[in-house]
Amino acid sequence: MATFDYNGMQATAHELIEEFGQAGAVTRITPPDPVYGGDPVVTSYPATLVPMAYEARYIDGTVIRTGDMQIYISPVGLAIEPTVGDIVTANGTDYAIVNGDPNKYDGVTAVVFIVQGRMHP
Repeated sequence: MATFDYNGMQATAHELIEEFGQAGAVTRITPPDPVYGGDPVVTSYPATLVPMAYEARYIDGTVIRTGDMQIYISPVGLAIEPTVGDIVTANGTDYAIVNGDPNKYDGVTAVVFIVQGRMHP
C-alpha cells in the first residue's frame, strides 16, 4: 500500500501561504521559574502567514467573536508549533491564540497550522 506524501502537501501549502500571505511572527512568553523566579522570557519566531476574518455565519459571540481572525501559518522554517497562549503578529496587530489545529494528518508532519487569533490587549 502506498503512503501519502505529506511533505509534498506541506510544500504546496507553504508555496500558497508565501505567495498570498505576509511576514509575521509567533511570540512565545515563557513564565518565570516557579522556584527561582526571574522574569518571563519573550521569544519571537519569524513566520509566513495568512490572516483571514471569519465569515459572519461562524461568529457566535462565544467561541468565535467579532474581530477574531483565522490565521494560516506555514510550518516551514518555524522553530515552534504555535499553541494556545502564543501571540501571532499579523497586519501589524497582535492576536492571542485561543484555539488551534496543527493539521498533522499522519500524526507527524504539520501541513499547515490553522489558529484562531483574538486581538491581544
